[in-house]
Amino acid sequence: MSDYLVIVESPAKAKTIERYLGKKYTVKASMGHVRDLPKSKMGIDFENNYQPNYITIRGKGPVLKELRAAAKKAKKIYLAADPDREGEAIAWHLAHNLNVDPNSECRVVFNEITKEAVKDSFKSPRPINMNLVDAQQGRRILDRLVGYNISPLLWKKVKKGLSAGRVQSVAVKMIIDRENEIKNFKPEEYWSINGHFITNNEKFEGYFHRLDGAKQDLPNKASVDQVLERLTENKFKVTKVTKKERKRNPALPFTTSSLQQEAARKLNFRARKTMMLAQQLYEGIDLGRSEGGITGLITYMRTDSTRISETARSEASNYITDQFGSEYLGSAQKTKNSQQAQDAHEAIRPTSAFREPSKVKDKLSRDQYRLYKLIWDRFIASQMAPAVMDTMTVQLEQNGVQFRATGSKIKFNGFMKIYIEGNDDNVKEEHKLLPALEEGMEVDVDKITPNQHFTQPPPRYTEARLVKTMEENGIGRPSTYAPTLDTIQRRGYVTLDNKRFVPTELGEIVINLILEFFPKIIDIDFTAKMENDLDEIESGAIDWIAVIDNFYQDFEKKLKVAEKEMENVEIKDEPAGEDCEKCGHEMVYKMGRFGKFMACSNFPDCRNTKAILKEIGVECPKCKKGQIVERKSKKRRTFYGCDQFPECDYVSWDKPISRQCPTCQEQLIEKKSKKGVTVQCSSCSYKEETQN
Repeated sequence: MSDYLVIVESPAKAKTIERYLGKKYTVKASMGHVRDLPKSKMGIDFENNYQPNYITIRGKGPVLKELRAAAKKAKKIYLAADPDREGEAIAWHLAHNLNVDPNSECRVVFNEITKEAVKDSFKSPRPINMNLVDAQQGRRILDRLVGYNISPLLWKKVKKGLSAGRVQSVAVKMIIDRENEIKNFKPEEYWSINGHFITNNEKFEGYFHRLDGAKQDLPNKASVDQVLERLTENKFKVTKVTKKERKRNPALPFTTSSLQQEAARKLNFRARKTMMLAQQLYEGIDLGRSEGGITGLITYMRTDSTRISETARSEASNYITDQFGSEYLGSAQKTKNSQQAQDAHEAIRPTSAFREPSKVKDKLSRDQYRLYKLIWDRFIASQMAPAVMDTMTVQLEQNGVQFRATGSKIKFNGFMKIYIEGNDDNVKEEHKLLPALEEGMEVDVDKITPNQHFTQPPPRYTEARLVKTMEENGIGRPSTYAPTLDTIQRRGYVTLDNKRFVPTELGEIVINLILEFFPKIIDIDFTAKMENDLDEIESGAIDWIAVIDNFYQDFEKKLKVAEKEMENVEIKDEPAGEDCEKCGHEMVYKMGRFGKFMACSNFPDCRNTKAILKEIGVECPKCKKGQIVERKSKKRRTFYGCDQFPECDYVSWDKPISRQCPTCQEQLIEKKSKKGVTVQCSSCSYKEETQN
């Protein structure tokens, strides 16, 4: 019989911790929460200060039975769920079910699953932190009040199966607002003038900067012509040369949000995949007996703090000094947590700076390795010295027309030796040198090129951009980003098109109704304030019941008004203009989870359905009879196929265009990449210039 019982959430975590603790400890997994609000009803006692009525989650009976049996045999029970609100709530529910006094020293937390961290945590167990539990309960009850009151209203007024969520609805509204910005955007013309110069057989470029010493906008060709008329010679004079040394600091270690953003940019990972892999790296990977067996490779992955421990900082310093030399060692950067940051634990970092990704590569899956390397690189780089750039800015002038040229080179690469932070636009950083130029010199003009441009609408949200915007606005917290994005797609309120969010008609209908009757629910400022209130509950500054009551008093009034005044929204079936090939009845357009589709009007007697096919104006290159149409795979990825399918099985992930290759006469396709769209041959090596 073991003296001590330790309960964690997952079997993987249990296996790792049991090996560290030894024979006196039995470690069991609760498989997440064991109690929750009932699914079949509200589960909140409004007459008793909104007290939740928890029940055992369906299917968790056998788990609880096993835990109770183990608890009877143990002298002491330790609850070691994750170190956040959700983990604290899991521990509290387990304490209730196993008759453990929550005020006793039963709670153990660790930020990393390593032998030292786990053993140290058992030296200082503490009571369950009820402020953390209350903050989790507050969020759960708020979400239940919104979801279980608005959702039935939508079923009644719009259609069955719809639902509304507090944070999710705000995210959908942000996507709809961005789509409206794009639709209403009016492009404005503007111009630029590039100069191509030569000196001592070296070419360099500059751009128009000022006219007669003042800034000059170039809104149209006439304004460009006025500038060009002043250029009567084939030479420019160098009037000013400025040389500077510029330092560039490394990015701070990862938070949950910045990890999801960077994994999307550099690894093309969805937020959900990033968190799943991070969970695996945190809970432990079997590195083999010689390397310590099952070991957690990263610290806890749900955090909005950039703080790191002095132990981790010292270890990173030793590694950098050993591997690169003391000149690469940086001074401690000040962390820049947002106002909403809870700072409960450290940033996401490797549990050992000396555990290089290459050393564990053969023990990890390809994606586990890529994510671990990203986390390791970012952390080590964050502790390295700034990069130093030599920059040069040159002013060139002719008859009052001033051009400017800039150049730079890396003088000392510092942190850039191992890592450079990505950007949302996937723009590759370039460092171009200028020739040796001095004031008073003259340079020759190779050519002057005026360029017409038009302002572009704001881009649709990618997952990374949406997470970043939500964080900036205080919407949600580290544990909510990935499930929020997953939920709004599963509900059919948004879809992904070329990895960018597009709202569906269904999403717009639901959000417009919520906006009319429950404007606070999808107000960004109000939602951010609710998040701050939950943080205040966690710190013990305010009581969770007061927060819930303050919200519900107004919400209940709005709910009664909506019950009376919200009109039924009938989503009418539109004639599709063709007959069903199975029964001859008319086909109609219906609204589904992912937008409109075609279905037989003789439903339910005939269940024939078809996707709405979007022709792209290209004849099928295979059968020469059908038209190429845009289709969606099961994972909502766009592909192209013949509308004569299944008679013709032509398919392509790349969009065919209505031109043939001038070299081999095969089909030309559009190939998308981070740099833009390239037209190339589907058969030979013919390729045209990339279009941004």
